[in-house]
Amino acid sequence: MLRIGAAFPGIGTLLLRQGWANCGLGAASGPLDVLIWPLSSCQVEGSGACPTPARSQGAGSGACPTLLMLWLCMAPGSSVSQSNCYVSLWLPTASAERVRTKTIKNCRDPVWNETFYFRIQSQVKNVLELAIFDEDIVQDDGHFIVLFDIAKIPLGETIFMKFQLNPQVRTDITSRVSWEDLDVRLGFELCVEEQDFLHKRKKVVAASLKKVLQLEEDLQDDEVPVVAFMTTGGGTRALTAMYAHLLSIQKLNVLDCISYVTGLSGTTWTMSNLYEDPDWSQKDMEASVSDARKHVIKNKFLACFSMDRLKYYVKELQQRKQEGHKICFTDLWGLIIEAMLHDGEDQHKLTDQQQALSRGQNPLPIYLVLNVKDKISNQDFREWMEFTPYEVGLLKYGAFIRAENFGSEFFMGRLMKKLPESRICFLEGIWSSVFSLNLMDAWYISFESEEFWHKWTQDRVIDIEEEPVLPTRPSTLTTRVVSPPDSLSTVFRDVLMLRPAVSEIHNFLKGCQMHNNYLENEFSRWKDCELDGHPNQLTGAADHLALVDTAFAFETSYPPLMRPERKVDLILHFNYSSGSQIAPLIKASKYFSEQGIPFPKIVPGEEEAKSPKECYIVGDKEGPETPVVLLFPLVNDTFRNYKAPGVKRSPSEMAEGEIDVANINGSYNINNLRYSEEDFDKLAKLSYYNVQNNKDLILQALRIAVERKKQHRNSLKPHTPL
Repeated sequence: MLRIGAAFPGIGTLLLRQGWANCGLGAASGPLDVLIWPLSSCQVEGSGACPTPARSQGAGSGACPTLLMLWLCMAPGSSVSQSNCYVSLWLPTASAERVRTKTIKNCRDPVWNETFYFRIQSQVKNVLELAIFDEDIVQDDGHFIVLFDIAKIPLGETIFMKFQLNPQVRTDITSRVSWEDLDVRLGFELCVEEQDFLHKRKKVVAASLKKVLQLEEDLQDDEVPVVAFMTTGGGTRALTAMYAHLLSIQKLNVLDCISYVTGLSGTTWTMSNLYEDPDWSQKDMEASVSDARKHVIKNKFLACFSMDRLKYYVKELQQRKQEGHKICFTDLWGLIIEAMLHDGEDQHKLTDQQQALSRGQNPLPIYLVLNVKDKISNQDFREWMEFTPYEVGLLKYGAFIRAENFGSEFFMGRLMKKLPESRICFLEGIWSSVFSLNLMDAWYISFESEEFWHKWTQDRVIDIEEEPVLPTRPSTLTTRVVSPPDSLSTVFRDVLMLRPAVSEIHNFLKGCQMHNNYLENEFSRWKDCELDGHPNQLTGAADHLALVDTAFAFETSYPPLMRPERKVDLILHFNYSSGSQIAPLIKASKYFSEQGIPFPKIVPGEEEAKSPKECYIVGDKEGPETPVVLLFPLVNDTFRNYKAPGVKRSPSEMAEGEIDVANINGSYNINNLRYSEEDFDKLAKLSYYNVQNNKDLILQALRIAVERKKQHRNSLKPHTPL
């Protein structure tokens, strides 16, 4: 059993002991004993005898499963004023209910003389939360929360500890777990299908590189670089410009050199439409651009809000609810996107895109969203989630499910209820939900700072374990104190953090205890989540995932490409976001540097944002582990005076070169869903031209990537001694 005595709120003394409780013989001191069974309410015994649980299978005679017994008192002489103190205790892995001591009135040294029993399971992460409250008529005041990992307690020993509740140290803790034979694949390696695709795609890329770079010899498999086409968000302007960029890349015979295409927000619309055709990159893309033009210039109100279309929305949402999906506004938004970009109902699903990868004939598409928490800013908590035609997964945990099972119900890694696979339009609603940001996110987008609001909305979390008193184990957390916000801050939090239209999807990590080896291993390389120090708030404890558009927090779709398993060598960065065309790359460089992930550190500065060039190459002067990045800002530079590379405009053609893509309130602002024919044509021609005009830089970057692969291959060859 585990016995705990605690003193609050100054310095606390803790008596800890864990072992097998002989429940037939033991007796608890004090007038109240409480036994909490898993998934049940508390059982209160009025006597001092230890309540006897049912004997567990495999337990020895006269023994019961490990019990957690807590004894609480106030340290004599604590420097606190007269108060009505009580302590609330919660062990989420033992019970959903919280228990509490009685209130000691007007006392600065209260002794509760109460004992609490919890039945614990050692195979899960057991973190005890002890909250200290001052009882009040209107609302009880919470002073501190102590988070204690009971795995610290050696079996059968008695240990005394002191907690200093006003320390200065703070730590962050992460973890990872890997299991086999589950419906959730836990592991950071690429799935078998993606590995098979890369093997096939490598042959296509090798042949294309030999042709484009005019190589004399065929490339060996380990000499073929992995090239990615990376995009940002930007609504209709992102959709339009991406079509034109892909067409221009195709005309340079470089499209077959690319293995991955990543997107978020508006570029997911382009990707979804293209992959309806299994051979889209092998055909002339001018037809695809023409089809996109037809939908971009059409009247969106008539297409999306006719009476027949509204009836169709109701029917589809009712059917989706009957199937077992949790209906939200993004489902309606997905149906509106379907109406904007198609003539009728689109029956395609994400898994249908596997046909476009079966022979390695197209790059692998990766769609990116964020999993967030209610009442928490995207900058404080965000988990990258990627979608491919094969799998959907959270990068942080290395947890993936089959793409056709996304939205189904899981528990402890097992598929409990299979739901029909969602049509691609519903996924587009999630990937590009412009309605999922809260006021805090909007503030960050406007000013890129949340420091002021954090003072009002964040709990203060402090590590109080200066020197470990107990033997350390890799899976244990440091003991921490949480100071909750006051009532005014709580009101601010509720208003600022409200998400009116977030996508809620059944959590495929529900019931998974992502806790083993917290200190020994990391979840992965993503360390930017404040809640990692709170295992009771990890994703495995949530019923639903809250998915939002990535563009509100990060703007680029780099994260899936930074997985070391993908070994990306060259990234073509096409920027479609509004505002600074350099800032997204600067932000990505800073972010990955903080994460310890190889990424170019020498990037164009903010001064370049005032007059950006058409193309930048970065990372080529850094180490071989750093990918080379070719940045294409969406700018109108030489296009003003040239209609094609080296071909100047005549005086009568100068008006065609006048296009303002920098004005965030102009024709190409990201909230504009409909373009005129002239606006579409100008944006498409500008995007096409900027790629054609920088052909030499593209070929230079490809040569660098090939040369790096050859150098790496040669470095692995055994040297012959002289």
